[in-house]
Order: sequence, then C-alpha cells, then structure tokens
Amino acid sequence: MNLKQLVRISNTIGIVSIILLIYWVFSFILIQVFGLKVFKENLTETFYLSIVGILALMVGALIMNLMFNLTRIAQKHNKDEGPTQSSYKISWGLLIVFPVLLIILFGGDYFTARKKERILIGSANELIQANSGKSKHLSDYKFTKKWVIQTAEILEILSKTDENFPFISILVEDSISGESVFLGFTARDYVPKSDSILLKKKDFITTTTQEERDYLNTVFDGQTEDYRYSQNEGRYELFYPFIKENKKVVIYFSKYQRYGKFGIK
Repeated sequence: MNLKQLVRISNTIGIVSIILLIYWVFSFILIQVFGLKVFKENLTETFYLSIVGILALMVGALIMNLMFNLTRIAQKHNKDEGPTQSSYKISWGLLIVFPVLLIILFGGDYFTARKKERILIGSANELIQANSGKSKHLSDYKFTKKWVIQTAEILEILSKTDENFPFISILVEDSISGESVFLGFTARDYVPKSDSILLKKKDFITTTTQEERDYLNTVFDGQTEDYRYSQNEGRYELFYPFIKENKKVVIYFSKYQRYGKFGIK
C-alpha cells in the first residue's frame, strides 16, 4: 500500500466521520429542540450512542492536521487533480440530505402522534361500548359521595386492566355560587368515609387553559360533539365527549411517552 492510498483511506475515514457527525448532531438538535418522538426506545438509545462512536473515529485535531499535510504532499509529488465536476455533484448531494432528514424526523413525529391518537380514541370507544354499565354510571353525574367513590373505582380498575388505558379523568360542568366551573374526577380522588365530612366542589375543580375552556364550553352548550386531540413534546391529550340520555360528560385521556413508534420490537 503506497502513500497515495494511505492518504485516500485517511481522508475517506475523516470526511465520512465529519459528514456523519454533522448529520447526527443536526438530527439530535431537531429532536431535542422540537421534542420530536420518532424512534422506539432501542433505536433512540442506539442513535445517541452512535454519536460517541463517530467521535471515537475523530481522535482529535492532530489527526486531521496530519491528514491534510499528507494530502498536500501527495498532491505535490503525484500531481493529483483538484476538484472536478463530480466533486461538486457529491457536495450538492450531501446538502440534499439535510431536507431529507427534516422530512423523516418531522414525518416520524407526525406518524407517532397520529398512532397515539388512534390508540386514545380506541380506549375511549372501549370504555363507552365495552363497558356500557360503567359508562352509564359515568354519564349519570351527581355530586354525591356514592357517585365520586364509584367513579374512582371504575377508573382505577380500567387503568390497571389494560396498559393502553392512560391517565383518565371524567370532566363535568357544574356551578359554585352561581358561577360555572368544570370539575374533574379521577381514580386518585380521596373521599373521607365519615358522613359528617361533606364533599366540596372546589376541591374537584380541574385546571384548564383558555383554549380548553372554550372547547369544553362548546361541548356542554351543545355546539359540538367532536373530540379534541393535542400533543406537545411527548404529552398526548384527548377530550372525548360522551352523551347519554341528554347527559354530557367529557372523558379526558392524558399520556406521556418518551419515545416514538418507529423501530423493531
């Protein structure tokens, strides 16, 4: 193996490592800044570890300096040609990879969000259709200890039975001192056993954003029966209206997921 071949091999390793590192860091920044959920856990961890592997190929500026010096010597003594038209084509090809990565990462995040939406809607339908007795109780809202306790038990059983059931709460419209409020009931609600201790509606007020309140108002005012789905940095939320015998409640699902859906089991 002559000097010219050694220079080419060294340059190839260095250039490929630099290009891969640029692409990997570019992808890593996009994933972290925009909170993209693309790959499953195994591929995500492999992706992060691969950055360390690429850095291992680039042991430092000393090797890069040595490569460039060898290149200059080889070009001087062997009269190597400078950049050709094919070199410029390769450069443009490498630049095209950046928008391709953008499409893959944001497309993967969109795919993950849509798949999670289908799962949450399936959970809502299962709660309503496969558990008709339970859903009837949930829709028949009364602010009593009996209703709150039974609701908490139903939600606890559902969450423990199926891993696809995320955090669930039941949202209803009520009033306190004549002012309309939204109350939320979950499996974690504590209800004192003593009959002398009364439940207070203010303890069940659910915190919402203005956008969520606007949506809930349209549901309870009868303006819409559509669900509301949203996702932000791995948190997926679904507001699913349920109407039975003119009684309205909203089933709220919330789930956090660190990883995406692309990958191998």
